[in-house]
Amino acid sequence: MAPPPATTSRVLFVLLLVALTAGGVSAANFYITNLCRFPVWPGVIPAGVSVEVKPGQTWHIPVPAGTAGGRIWARTDCYFVGSHGGCETGDCGGALSCMLSGKPPTTLAEFTIGFDTGALDYYDISVVDGFNVPMDFSCSTGGDLIRCREPGCPDASHPGEAKVRTCRGDSDYQVVFCS
Repeated sequence: MAPPPATTSRVLFVLLLVALTAGGVSAANFYITNLCRFPVWPGVIPAGVSVEVKPGQTWHIPVPAGTAGGRIWARTDCYFVGSHGGCETGDCGGALSCMLSGKPPTTLAEFTIGFDTGALDYYDISVVDGFNVPMDFSCSTGGDLIRCREPGCPDASHPGEAKVRTCRGDSDYQVVFCS
C-alpha cells in the first residue's frame, strides 16, 4: 500500500532539504610540508591529531567546513613514548595530539574555514606567540602567499595588529615549514 500523498510530499521535501544543505558543506584540505633539516610534529587544533613529519615529507589533513579558530604550528625537538612526551618548542602539555595551543614560542598558521562552498575563509600567520620556525601559508584559489622568515616578519600578525587574508571557501591550503 502506498503512503498518502501528503506523507510522500513531506518525505521528498525533507530529502531535498538535506541534499541542498549537505551540498554546500565540505572540508578544506591542508597539506603540511616540512622543508626543515629536522623532523617536526605539527600541532593542529581543533583536530587534535599529530604525526612526525620528516624533512621533505608532506602530511595531509582534512579540516571540516565551519572550523573557527584553527591553528597549525611546528613542534620541534620532540620525543614521544606512545602518546606522551614533550617538545622543545610548541609543546602542548606533553601530549602527542594537541587539544590546546602550544607553549610559546610558536609561529602560527591560523584559519577559519567557511560554512558553505563559496563562502570566505580567513587565514594568517601570527607571531603573537613568538617565532620558532620560518613558515609559508597559502590558499589554492588565488589568495595571498604569506611568508614569515624571521620574528619581525612584515606579513605576519603581531600584537595589536591583525593581518588576516581571505580566500574562497572551496580552497585547499599549503603550510610549509622552513621554506
